[in-house]
Amino acid sequence: MQNMKDIQRRIGSVKNTQKITRAMKMVAAAKLKNAQDRAEDARPFFNKTVEVLRGVFTRTSEETHPLLEEFEEGSHLVIVITGDRGLCGAYNNKVIKEAEELVKKEDASLIVMGRKARDYFRRLNADIIAEYVQLDDYPGYGFSNNIAEEVMHYFLAGDVKKVSMIYTHFNSAISQSVKNMQLLPVEKFSELEMETRGGKKAEEKDEEEITKKYVDYIFEPSPTEVFDNILPQYLINVIYSALLESKASEFGARMTAMDSATENASEMIDDLTLKYNRARQAEITKEITEIVGGAEALK
Repeated sequence: MQNMKDIQRRIGSVKNTQKITRAMKMVAAAKLKNAQDRAEDARPFFNKTVEVLRGVFTRTSEETHPLLEEFEEGSHLVIVITGDRGLCGAYNNKVIKEAEELVKKEDASLIVMGRKARDYFRRLNADIIAEYVQLDDYPGYGFSNNIAEEVMHYFLAGDVKKVSMIYTHFNSAISQSVKNMQLLPVEKFSELEMETRGGKKAEEKDEEEITKKYVDYIFEPSPTEVFDNILPQYLINVIYSALLESKASEFGARMTAMDSATENASEMIDDLTLKYNRARQAEITKEITEIVGGAEALK
């Protein structure tokens, strides 16, 4: 059995750790509120962009655009969004695992966001063409614009045949889900867009029902020039929304992890306190027995 000094030392150490985890939980909770508000505020803007884009697709089924074309040659460019720090449960590991499975299946190049993804794929000697670390807690729209321009440059130059993005979608503070979304070529009916419209697949709906939801467009000066404006904007909005969702998910995961750590520390302190009391009682009993034995020996 451990002596009382060792147990007291462990209790003090756990209490100090508990103070840290409680403070980290409070910080994450404060940041989560702001990040969640930003993510939720951006959703209507993104949803409306998707709705307009789908409406344009409905009326221009025969039109082509460089961002819609499928290429047979080139690598698969994958944007991986993780955090710069740990202590957030399985948040980083889930995204990295999803990206690793994709990298193993095909020839892939990476744009990594967050130190965790960068360090992991560096150790795997993966083809990292761009890396971004020390991301802001609340990413700006201008940063998303720069990422979108970089992605479009690689795609239009023919260096990559496909662009995907792996990020974490924020459901609630205790629930986050990893999403693998294709960015380029732009899909007419993407998975994310299906979720936005209630989760039903477009193929399951009659063409007439889909068409009725959208007014007839008159394109001025031409559908191609309309696509020149809408498609890049759509790409920027998708990346911006994913960054906000990922940050909200990171803070939610960290708050949940630190809350669990704080509770575990409390349980450990209770167990150690019980051990300390038992050790103390055993020490007292031992001293009493020695005193009684000494008194009996003097008789």
